Amino acid sequence: MTSSPLPVAGSLPLRLPAAQAPLLLFDSGVGGLSVLAQVRALLPQAPVIYVADNAGLPYGTKTEAQIAARVSGLLGRLTERLRPRLVCIACNTASTIALASVREVLEVPIVGTVPAIKPAAALTRSGVIGLLGTQATIRQGYVDRLEAEFAADKRLLRHGAPELVAAAEARLRGQDVDPAVFDRAAQALREQPDGARIDTVVLACTHFPLIEADLGRAFGPGVSFIDGSAGIARRIATLTQGQDFVREAPDLALFTRLDADVETLRPVLAAQGLERIACF
Repeated sequence: MTSSPLPVAGSLPLRLPAAQAPLLLFDSGVGGLSVLAQVRALLPQAPVIYVADNAGLPYGTKTEAQIAARVSGLLGRLTERLRPRLVCIACNTASTIALASVREVLEVPIVGTVPAIKPAAALTRSGVIGLLGTQATIRQGYVDRLEAEFAADKRLLRHGAPELVAAAEARLRGQDVDPAVFDRAAQALREQPDGARIDTVVLACTHFPLIEADLGRAFGPGVSFIDGSAGIARRIATLTQGQDFVREAPDLALFTRLDADVETLRPVLAAQGLERIACF
């Protein structure tokens, strides 16, 4: 199906994407499936390609320069090859570091993922918010700016919890996870000044909603968790409003490394509509 022109006053006609052009969701691993679930709820008819850079996992322990170079390079090649209508960086670490540079070089709409500090500030009753992310995410100036803009009158306590990324990946594969992993994350926030008053926790990594029930047990009653996946899905729906969608084949999951570990994910991916698996 060919694209059709969309007239815009005072400019050359723009063209709507071809109906079969996919949404491209990108993450370091499978955490972005938490975003995909929300996108499916709003846009069930949209063709999707999910890309997991598992060869580069974990991002949280890499330098900013390493992450920026890797994400920009991969997304440049992916958009050239796959021609998506929109790219979603479904990774807080990649977004807080590389979002601006990616937007400068790619000629498609880019939706990033940033910590949900604004809604958390509106939700908290005690005024003390916990933030769980990767080590790379929690130290970013982007997070400082979100805090200054939306939570200046609150107390935001941060903790980098790389163990939780591995725990979420293991959970999806049906593997057992030591509950102490979640207890350590909760304790690290609780032990900070005013940590006992935390009533809202920002899950600033797309992997973490996958283990929200485990974190809820570790933090105990009276704590709410919030992440940005629903807002991301709404933004994607807004940017693609009025566009046609045609799914010509089952949706695809691309990995930057194919190994036996990926094969264990096949049932989980199929449940999300990603029936094909390939290597990029």
